Amino acid sequence: MQAACIPHVLSTNDVIVAAETGSGKTHGYLVPLIEKLCSKSSSIGDGGPQNNADGTDNNVLVLCPNVMLCEQVVFMANSLLDVSGEPLKRAAAVCGPKGWPSVRPDILVATPAALLNYLFDYDPERRRREKFLRSVKFIVFDEADMLLCGSFENQIIRLIHMLRFDEKLLARAEDSGKEVLPEGSEEYPEDSGSESAEFSDVDEENEDAHIQDGSVKPVENAHAGGRKDWRRVRKVYKRSKQYVFVAATLPQSGKKTAGGVLKRTFPSAVWVSGAHLHRHNPRLERRWVAVTADTQVDALLDAVKYGLKSAIDPELGPCRTMVFTNTVDAANSVSDILWRVGIPCILYHRESSLEERTANLQSFRENGGVLVCTDAAARGLDVPNVSHVIQAEFAACAVDFLHRVGRTARAGQSGIVTSLYTDANCDLVRAVRQAEELAQPVERAFSRKRSFRNKLKKQARLREPATLIS
Repeated sequence: MQAACIPHVLSTNDVIVAAETGSGKTHGYLVPLIEKLCSKSSSIGDGGPQNNADGTDNNVLVLCPNVMLCEQVVFMANSLLDVSGEPLKRAAAVCGPKGWPSVRPDILVATPAALLNYLFDYDPERRRREKFLRSVKFIVFDEADMLLCGSFENQIIRLIHMLRFDEKLLARAEDSGKEVLPEGSEEYPEDSGSESAEFSDVDEENEDAHIQDGSVKPVENAHAGGRKDWRRVRKVYKRSKQYVFVAATLPQSGKKTAGGVLKRTFPSAVWVSGAHLHRHNPRLERRWVAVTADTQVDALLDAVKYGLKSAIDPELGPCRTMVFTNTVDAANSVSDILWRVGIPCILYHRESSLEERTANLQSFRENGGVLVCTDAAARGLDVPNVSHVIQAEFAACAVDFLHRVGRTARAGQSGIVTSLYTDANCDLVRAVRQAEELAQPVERAFSRKRSFRNKLKKQARLREPATLIS
């Protein structure tokens, strides 16, 4: 995966990396972007903090959906060292309780909300936002499908508009030979209107039709009241930023899916797809266990014990098992059951405090054992050498299913997935297993936006007339 994506990230192209979990996507974008930063530093001399002060450096911005993923990316970036043992480029996180770093890092990793809070914080000189946007030349959207849909959508759209608008201002400055920055609130409005921005079809067609070969036709739009809408200013401009979107699940069926949005808004981007994207991983051993209310607890205990007894390469460290549930209450119940039979376990879900989650995850990484969790632990977190994943409750959607099973058999290793399912899940399980047997994408088995059973009912209604005719 890295061999396929690194050359494209090293180019000036926008890149969309869609590859299965555990394929090395984070290093796949960090390594080439750090190489770009190092090349730029060597060509202009010392790229230290004094250049950062005026915002002239080429900086990397990585956007992540949660604090844990932000800190993980920072750790991985700072682990790429030079010959003296120092980080090649310094990375820092702005998320959760962490404020803005006193010295701007080369790589800033942030959640969308934390970044917007900083950009729109009180700024008497009104230049902080413009300087930051001007300094950012490489933008990565990690877990892009999550960022482009749902609760993050408006924040991400707002940031993309701001970054693209800065590209236009820079191109205008280069054409005129003098610096051009927004003045007042005419072009960077701080009202809530920009919060509800959308990628409308008109905006997408106009915006992207004008970004071919660095030249566009000038188009002007304005509000009836005479005030310019900064999202709709169409000017000839040369691209000066690179956008990289990274995801392990990227559904493309539908205009409002993350893949559909990216196809329309970044039509010239290079797509790099993994060999097993949305598909069965051949290194996985699958175990399917039908259960009832009476047998579910016994089946769960058998699955946990099976994982603990499985042969593990001693070089890989302690055995690690992840048990997934659909709700916090279910996770608490499973934890109680395991402790009652003498199996220690660690809890991880979103109702725990950030400090508790961090400590529990670190304990699981260092000591192994059993982690009982919700889907809060299914996405993005890199826990090495998880040998067994158990679905105590079957996933509710294709995206959750793929991320859960992707916690094991990572980086070329093998793993086991045990899925417990009830009569209520039979149709769903049958569809998933059929997709795997036919080497079809699992995402087609059931919908992210609608329950699988509702989708099956709709399909049955569509087939009914044909059945009556025959």
